[in-house]
Amino acid sequence: MSKRCYLPATWPGNSLGKPGNVHACTTLRAGGVSSGDYGEYNLAAHVDDDLQAVKKNRLQLVRDLKLPAEPVWLEQVHSNKVIIADKNTEPQTTIQADASVTGEKGVVCAVLTADCLPVFFCNQSGTEVAVAHAGWRGLHAGIINNTVEAMNSSVDEIQVSLGPAIGPEVFEVGEEVFHAFVDKSRNNQSAFVATSKNHYLCDIYQLARLELQSLGVANIAGGDYCTYSDAQRFYSYRRQEKTGRMASLIWLD
Repeated sequence: MSKRCYLPATWPGNSLGKPGNVHACTTLRAGGVSSGDYGEYNLAAHVDDDLQAVKKNRLQLVRDLKLPAEPVWLEQVHSNKVIIADKNTEPQTTIQADASVTGEKGVVCAVLTADCLPVFFCNQSGTEVAVAHAGWRGLHAGIINNTVEAMNSSVDEIQVSLGPAIGPEVFEVGEEVFHAFVDKSRNNQSAFVATSKNHYLCDIYQLARLELQSLGVANIAGGDYCTYSDAQRFYSYRRQEKTGRMASLIWLD
């Protein structure tokens, strides 16, 4: 497995902060067979990349990470829908949802992103994991809240890692996004910086932290990357609309 292809999730207390049987990472751009705008390691089948290249990349993913099964791929729709994944869940992009939770060993939960925020969850005993796709629409709709509610673990047992997303210095949004979050909670105002009339820089990492903290989840790490600014490692839809997607995966041994 090439380290240049995969970014391990950062957990509270570094890698020691999670149980040893929990595995989580995000794929990077390098190392696959996609070409052109999708070069090189695109894992998404819905972005008009050559499907044979995507299939080869997905086979490489399973091989490199020694995955126990094909990941449970979701048809992500920027919703707040969460599924419970088990060994009977078909690993296809036919399930419309934006997060999955499992307590079964050998089931690989996955989301695809290219600026949106992947949020990893596990409990301290290593018996339950989850991952959510949290763009601003999903965040506002409650995808994090619904993922926490779908888990059987108490909030004081849950640990969270924020994967790579668009950074707060470049993620500019309109007034409607600012008001949507501030109307939901005044605390969300701390995640926005006004840049000009009706425009704001938005810290999607901060919005996720605030949501998690409001739910009682205190053990949170990550949130140090910018997919837009780091073109060598990450895909970014805002930087280049025709592009690939990274996969963020989590599973139990």
